[in-house]
Amino acid sequence: MKTITVALGDRSYPISIDAHALKKVGQWLVDIGLKGKVLVVSNPVIFQHYGQQLLTALHKAGFDAQFCLVPAGERYKTLKTVERIYEYCVQYRLERRSTIIALGGGVIGDMAGFAAATWLRGINFVQIPTTLLAMVDAAIGGKTGVNHRMGKNLIGAFYQPKAVIIDPQVLQTLPPREYRSGMAEVIKYGVIWEPQLFTLLEEQSRLSHYRYLPPETLTQILYFSCQTKATIVSQDERESGLRALLNYGHTIGHAIETVTQYRRYTHGEAVALGMIAAGDIAVQLGWWSETEQQRQKALITKVKLPIQLAPDVDIEAIKNALNWDKKVEGGTVRFILPKAIGRAEITDQVSAELIHQALIRLKGQ
Repeated sequence: MKTITVALGDRSYPISIDAHALKKVGQWLVDIGLKGKVLVVSNPVIFQHYGQQLLTALHKAGFDAQFCLVPAGERYKTLKTVERIYEYCVQYRLERRSTIIALGGGVIGDMAGFAAATWLRGINFVQIPTTLLAMVDAAIGGKTGVNHRMGKNLIGAFYQPKAVIIDPQVLQTLPPREYRSGMAEVIKYGVIWEPQLFTLLEEQSRLSHYRYLPPETLTQILYFSCQTKATIVSQDERESGLRALLNYGHTIGHAIETVTQYRRYTHGEAVALGMIAAGDIAVQLGWWSETEQQRQKALITKVKLPIQLAPDVDIEAIKNALNWDKKVEGGTVRFILPKAIGRAEITDQVSAELIHQALIRLKGQ
């Protein structure tokens, strides 16, 4: 087992990576002082694979565990779905010492975490991510929330979990497209922070499916990624500065998701496109070289993520959506741009013309 600590004083918590974690969850939660009622929030597909195994582990450790199933998919990440979780909280009479466990990907984690943050003004929360994207990104750092029709994650709260428990074996049942989506966030860490991770990815002959990576290499990739996220969050919990680096590729990526109504691209696919565009802007500004941009593009291609935006996606709609991005300050969109492999910076010096030209090139025009 590998353990990483997100160091936030009295709100610090462990990230545990273990190939048999699901069987040990109950005892681990007892060890960190949790007890009583537990509500497992999941979606039907994930619960069918792993729900009973988790409930058995919780019951064995003495927890009064129940479950709540909500629909899968980004378009269901709404206040209406969170209200459904609240109804289960009422039905099972969750108390202030009770715990909500998110068993699923980033959408489940965001909604379950927001419900935990707001039910009785905050109850215990545990993340058990079942997608690569959630393991390396969404489950770590305390961002919870839902989407509004005007933009992604506009409604939410910072609320740290008591633990993040990662069992790499659950990736066996992850659809290939969702696995590739998670790899976009892994590449992001290599670009903005950890050149050793970027090199490790380049050394792999194939990256587009779980089965292509030896277990020890996968664990190493998870460790590098989680350690990077933990380090950044520990230094900047509420995104006042450094943590904004984690939004590399997300500025244009979120806008693409919004204008395509979360149906056309997965989150990781949109982020991959956003990284291509951000890297392009960085080249135009002279921040990094065309060679580094091509290295980034080669990794994204190796994962079989998109590197061109579909021709029918409206560029003007994307530019309008950028104005609703959470990183807008004083009417100016802030971008995270790479300076080198392993280093990035935040800037508000990206002109509307640079954005427009980058989007045109993203469409291959």
